Amino acid sequence: MQAENPDVLLDLEEEEEEGDEEVDEEDGESVLELNQVIIPTYGTVSDQQNLHTPEWADFDNKPDSLFFNDGQRRIDFVLVYEDETKMSHKRSNHKKQKRKRQVYESNLINNGLQLEATRSVLDEKTVFVKVHAPWEVLCTYAEVMHIKLPLQPNDLKTRESAFNWFTRLFRVDENIIKPEQEFFTAPFKREHLSNFYIQDKDTFFNPATRSRIVHFILSRVKYATKQNVKKFGINKLLDTGIYKAAFPLHDSSFGHLSTDPDCPSERYLLYREWAHPKNILKLQPLDFIRKYYGEKIGIYFAWLGFYTNMLIVAAVVGVGCFLYGFFMKDNCTWSQEVCDPNIGGNIIMCPQCDKVCTYWNLTITCESSKKLCIFDSFGTLVFAVFMGIWVTLFLEFWKRRQAELEYEWDTVEYLEQEEQIRPEYEAQCTHVVVNEITQQEEHVPYTACGKCVRITLCTSAVFFWIFLIIASVIGIIVYRLSVFLVFSATLPRHINGTQAIRKYLTPQTATSVTASIISFIVIMVLNIVYEKVAILITDFELPRTQTEYENSLTTKMFLFQFVNYYSSCFYIAFFKGKFVGYPGNPVYWLGKYRNEECDPGGCLLELTTQLAIIVGGKAIWNNIQEVLLPWVKNLIGRYCADARSEKTVPRWEQDYHLQPIGKLGLFYEYLEMVIQFGFVTLFVASFPLAPLLALINNMLEIRLDAWKLTTQFRRMVPQKAQDIGAWQPIMQGIAILAVVTNAMIIAFTSDMIPRLVYYWSFSVPPYGSHSSYTMRGYINNTLSVFSISDFKNASKPFSPWFGNHTTCRYRDFRYPPGHQHQYEHNIYYWHVIAAKLAFIIVMEHVIYFVKFIISYIIPDVSQETKSKVKREKYLTQKILHENDLKVVKKTIGKIADKIIEGVDSTFRPKTE
Repeated sequence: MQAENPDVLLDLEEEEEEGDEEVDEEDGESVLELNQVIIPTYGTVSDQQNLHTPEWADFDNKPDSLFFNDGQRRIDFVLVYEDETKMSHKRSNHKKQKRKRQVYESNLINNGLQLEATRSVLDEKTVFVKVHAPWEVLCTYAEVMHIKLPLQPNDLKTRESAFNWFTRLFRVDENIIKPEQEFFTAPFKREHLSNFYIQDKDTFFNPATRSRIVHFILSRVKYATKQNVKKFGINKLLDTGIYKAAFPLHDSSFGHLSTDPDCPSERYLLYREWAHPKNILKLQPLDFIRKYYGEKIGIYFAWLGFYTNMLIVAAVVGVGCFLYGFFMKDNCTWSQEVCDPNIGGNIIMCPQCDKVCTYWNLTITCESSKKLCIFDSFGTLVFAVFMGIWVTLFLEFWKRRQAELEYEWDTVEYLEQEEQIRPEYEAQCTHVVVNEITQQEEHVPYTACGKCVRITLCTSAVFFWIFLIIASVIGIIVYRLSVFLVFSATLPRHINGTQAIRKYLTPQTATSVTASIISFIVIMVLNIVYEKVAILITDFELPRTQTEYENSLTTKMFLFQFVNYYSSCFYIAFFKGKFVGYPGNPVYWLGKYRNEECDPGGCLLELTTQLAIIVGGKAIWNNIQEVLLPWVKNLIGRYCADARSEKTVPRWEQDYHLQPIGKLGLFYEYLEMVIQFGFVTLFVASFPLAPLLALINNMLEIRLDAWKLTTQFRRMVPQKAQDIGAWQPIMQGIAILAVVTNAMIIAFTSDMIPRLVYYWSFSVPPYGSHSSYTMRGYINNTLSVFSISDFKNASKPFSPWFGNHTTCRYRDFRYPPGHQHQYEHNIYYWHVIAAKLAFIIVMEHVIYFVKFIISYIIPDVSQETKSKVKREKYLTQKILHENDLKVVKKTIGKIADKIIEGVDSTFRPKTE
């Protein structure tokens, strides 16, 4: 039965008589306060006359205390609000906000929570409401939430790794952070209370579990209804400003041990042994991180650490391939021909744009060709094949590691038992349907037709915004095409190439660098927009559980980011310079702009430049946004607090002045790393040093994220997580796509295939004149001839021709002027196309076959972990069964004794 508080209703009627019609911030529409009927939750006494209010207590000058003033009840959560009576500027809705808060706190007390309110020592209008969950409440909700708790210590022996002696050098000292004791666990049930390993009721539920339970209650306690729509949960109260913050407490300062002897100072230990820069080469104390922050944060750092460790192998191989190219560049025959004044110096190239571009000498690409020799070598081919195999090994071994963590952290059956429905979903459950399995009525937020409408609208919105991103990329392409003309007209036109600026700053290079910078700026701006769009679409979609919500949001955000970050790279790798025609008949884009050609050094070098700018700029921007901004905000906050007062500040107020973690928590950390994973794998054929840069970045990223969590942010509400969610299939998709993209980069963006075709077919008879296989003559063979008399008036350059030359050269495989098939593709072109297609097919099939074999050989769950899971299930069932049998035997024994006593008393002979 739902009971109404008469005093509250009386107050609402008085407000109606005063005609005080106010705007409800949650719905944005005008409602009378009378229409909001307070809905007390279960546990409310039906005949109560007054709202329950928190106890008031003054600060006891113990800055590190984690308890109420009585020193007995632990603070499990803190709510913060501003007292309306102390505010100088009163708004019309303050009275309404105060009423909602009072009802909410009263219902919290009705649910068994204990509240104690204390005013701020720095600002008297700020009030901190400390929340404590008693033993009975913890037991009740632990059963509701199916939380697994210890039955008995784990007696299974762990197998020592063969590399234990080596990893011990990098582990945290066990004397400082002691290894966590392992237990057999089972979902908590009050009827089996005696079966659980309870040595001390105060420590049976650890602080992280207590905070989880209290947050669960805070998220579901109601405070009002309007038009039969329930209003409940701390999230709505935070969104409307009724509360300013809600968070669990850090257990100590990160800079020093707690003065409270009962406090373990885990935050201080985490900062000292995990977050401090001196630990950059140490392994992470994952069990300790999980204990303090919960499984969700623990598995993120486990994944990030595993990814970083795997990058060590990729970085070593990548550096080896880079060094191979670096030391072999002096033996690069085709680069020597470009730089040779007797070969490249005598080759005059055709203009690369209409009218304003001039003729140029091939030797100006000498420096570019030397750089290209480093990246466009056989080492790059080997590395691309290796990375296709590496990414499979990474994903397969991560699955095994994830399975181990699921067992160790008791999340194997989490999704089946502990996943709770989102409060936002429950609030919209107004439709009644019949469950096909149970044949019972249940409430859902929408009908089947309504669900189809939502899916259609959400999908349409996602595609609309993706097309908008593509439009922005097209805008960048138009910029490249138009600004190239400007650079071609303004940069030095001297054909001898003696000036340093002409060597290093060609029109193509200037266009590429400026376009990359603009592309990066556009990417960063669009990220802000698409973040809000993705959240709005997912909220409208209304997923049932938090895991479904995060997976749906992850998919949308990654689609946006994928197109946003990678589209410009795909353009340079696979489209730029591929459809340009030839000087006498160029191809125009949008009927106006002549298609852009690659830099004279090739598109591969340009792709490397684009990757370096985006990846480097992204890393710098993210570090500024994630680390520097919170640090500056906290620095300003501490300075203002110190300027106002030198009083002793309690732990809850110190934490309040830290930065909030945000609703999406680790979402952006995952997104940042998966985008990096895409750059490392999708385009690695153009930049073998990408894994090395990613390795260095990730080693810093782990410590920066740890430093940020332990020093700059409030403590997150500990959450369960079984795995890394939708990021796993996303990375698997990237791994499959990476094989295709790298094969196509080597085939179509690199010059490796044309060089191989020349070496094996066109350097010797019947096509070539050399007696043995060689790369000499390659440059002359790959540059086609064009007669300047065949220029059309629309594309004929303004600059006059010089000397007695009547032809210029261009990059393509076409017959020369005067040939019966002049300017058509020659036999070399078709050989190259056939070789490229054959290479893609062979490389893809070989790598996919190896990936399939690796995936088949390496099981997702190791045999050892399977045995542990089975053994634990067997022992827990045995423990519970034996204990139940003991109870039954004990009960039956008492009944039997009573029966025997009754029989004896009946048949016992009476004595005189």
